[in-house]
Parts: sequence; structure tokens; C-alpha cells
Amino acid sequence: MQARRNFLKRMAIATAGFSILGHFKANGAGVADASHALQQLTPEQGSYNEDLWNQIRLAYPISRGVIYLNSGGVSPHPKVVQDALFRYHQLANLGPSLYMNRHLKKEVPPLRRKLAALAGCQVEELSIKRNTTEALTTVIMGLNLQAGDEVVLARQDYPNMVHAWKQREKRDNITLVWVDLPMPSDDGQQLIEIYKNAFTRKTKVVHLTHVNNWTGQMLPVKDLCRLAKERNIQTVVDGAHSFAQINFRIDDLDCDYFGTSLHKWLSAPLGTGLLYVRKSLISQLWPLYATADPYSDSIYKFEGQGTHDLPNEMAIGEAITFHEMIGIDRKEARLRYLKKYFAKKISSHPRIKMLTPEDPQFSTCLVSFDIDGTTNKDIDMMVRDLLLKYNVLASIVNWAELKGIRVTPNVFTNLKDLDQCSEAIIELIES
Repeated sequence: MQARRNFLKRMAIATAGFSILGHFKANGAGVADASHALQQLTPEQGSYNEDLWNQIRLAYPISRGVIYLNSGGVSPHPKVVQDALFRYHQLANLGPSLYMNRHLKKEVPPLRRKLAALAGCQVEELSIKRNTTEALTTVIMGLNLQAGDEVVLARQDYPNMVHAWKQREKRDNITLVWVDLPMPSDDGQQLIEIYKNAFTRKTKVVHLTHVNNWTGQMLPVKDLCRLAKERNIQTVVDGAHSFAQINFRIDDLDCDYFGTSLHKWLSAPLGTGLLYVRKSLISQLWPLYATADPYSDSIYKFEGQGTHDLPNEMAIGEAITFHEMIGIDRKEARLRYLKKYFAKKISSHPRIKMLTPEDPQFSTCLVSFDIDGTTNKDIDMMVRDLLLKYNVLASIVNWAELKGIRVTPNVFTNLKDLDQCSEAIIELIES
């Protein structure tokens, strides 16, 4: 108990940098100028212009006392998003049933059009959700599957999705067919063959994680969706770590269902996400929350959970504007540059084993690595020490025999942050 008290005391001291008073700095001046300057450069040229990206950094009122490297969990919002969220909450609280239900609801259709244009789908195929888990659980629990039907998924898929599929297995006696993905892998054909070999005439659904949350491993989802379609297999895509981080459109993937969280790489308000359902399949998918007509072909049947946090949803629009101001090509190039820079800094250490592919075709900005000679408990303590001793916030990899540390930079991350993080990691390894 004494050890626990000491740890909590140290944690409180280390996280004091998150205090609002005296530690948060917000200055949006120069962000538009920096964005304009980046537009004059190629994405590659702009990716390593630290002066311009440091101007973008000023748009985020993040703690300067902590190096935040867990945008793969939840990203901070730019100040314009925080300000919009505050304004919408103020408006709603003037009289919730009046201002939220009448005034704010009028702004929902334009927001949907803006979000659909960003996502690359029809407005009639898009439902605003709270996160990837809610979006994909709607699909997993709503699909018409019978006992003996097979669903193919990977052991390395996100835990909440794995748990949802296991619940359907227990409830409806469907059969889960598991594949093991080699990580890291730069062999797209090998990844395709792994899924292809798992398909049988009983396969009804394949669950695909576009970018693996543990390692950043990217699947050739477009090719896998095409392969599944040829076999009349429905495709469910987890896009939590691809949406707004890499340049793609949902309609390019040709998947049947897609879910993502907007509070990660779009930097939208906490608890925002989206669900895409192919128009022709909406009537066949049961809503997660009961509705008057579960066989309706309207996408709105998936939003029957009661009162919505409309201020939260409406502020998504500001996040989209900020995202588009930077530009997805420039943003992706910057994130890939940061990933490459950090991976190079740590990968030469003899005890570090990279879990993230080097080939940009199969990876994004997530960087994960294991450390030879360590246990899961050792990794847990190292991540704690990164925060307690060095004020670096990273995350733990511990799932499906994967073990290690994950670092996820964002557009507000600069090279000094990554230098400090890499130096801290090496010091901890050698201590």
C-alpha cells in the first residue's frame, strides 16, 4: 500500500504539467500564414520545415510540461475546435429543449454533408456516432448471421471488436475463424493470402483493421475488399487509425461497412465518430438501439440512442475546417516524416525490435517497438517511468502476444519532442 501511495504521489507531481493554470499556452497567430506557406511547397518539402510546423503547433493549447505522444488514443483539439465546442454548449444551455432541439438541429444536415465529403461517401450512408467501438458494434450486432456462418478476423484486431464478435459467437453460434498476422510485414501478397486461405463457402463476413492500433501495420484493404466481394463476403473495416491520417476515401475501399473515431487523427471533440453503411445494405442491418422500423433503409435508424450531444457533434465542423486548412497530403507527409525520423533514432539500438513496418505502403505514423529481455511488467514500468521521470506520455502494447511501447506523434509534435523521447527510452533501457 505504501508503494502504491508513493507511486500515486509521483504521478500527481509528473502530471502537474496538465494543470490549466500557468501551464497551458494557446496562440493561434500565424497558423493560417503557415498553412498558406505550406501550400507553396510540395508535401515532401513541407514535411521537414520545422518553422512552419511550429506555427501549426501553436494552434493546440497543449501542456508544454508534457510531451504528448498518444494521439493514437485521443488527440487534443486545436483551439478553434475548443472555442466552437464552448460556444455550442453555451447556446444549448440557454434553453436545451429550445436551442439544441430547434436551432442546433438545423445545422446538422450541413455538417453531415461536410463530413460525407471528407469521408468519401453519400450523406445517406453516414451516421454520426461516438467512437469506432459504437460504430462497429452496431454492425457486428446488427448483421443477419445464422448458426454455422463463418466470420474471418485477426487475433491482432482491436479488443472491443474481438469481444463483440465473441459475444455474437456465444449468442448465435456463429463460427469465428482466426488468422494470425505477421507483424511487421512489408509483403502485401502474403497478407492477402492469409485472409484468402481462411475463406470458405461458409464465410459471410471478414473483419479488417485498416491500420492496426498496436503496431501501425497497414493492410491492403482495397485488395482484400475486392477479393471478398468476388466471393460474396461482406466487409467490415475498422478505420480508427487511418481516417484523417492518410489520404483515402471510403468509396475507394469499396467496403460494406466502415467505422472510425474522429477524436483521434481529425482532432475532433472527445466522443465523436462515424459509421458508414453501404446504401443497399442499410435495410438489412439491425439498429443497435430499437427503432419503430428496424427494416428501414434510412441511415438515421442507427441514431436512436436518445438525446445526442449536439454541441459535441457540431464542433466536428471546425475540426474538419482545421484539417482541410492543413491539407491531408501535407498532413500525411508530415506524420510520415516524424515516424521515419523517430524510428531511425531508436531502431539502431541492439535491444530494440521494431514492430512497425518500414515500408510506407504498409505503415503510417504509429511507431511501436519491443525491447529484448523485457516482460510485459517491465514494459509497463518503462512507460510509467517515461511519464514520471521524463514527462513523456506514450502507451503500452499488450495484446495477442504483441508486447512493447507505442509512440504516436501528431502535427503539433516537433523534432525536439522526438529527440527527448528517444533519449529517454535509451536511458531507461541502459539504466
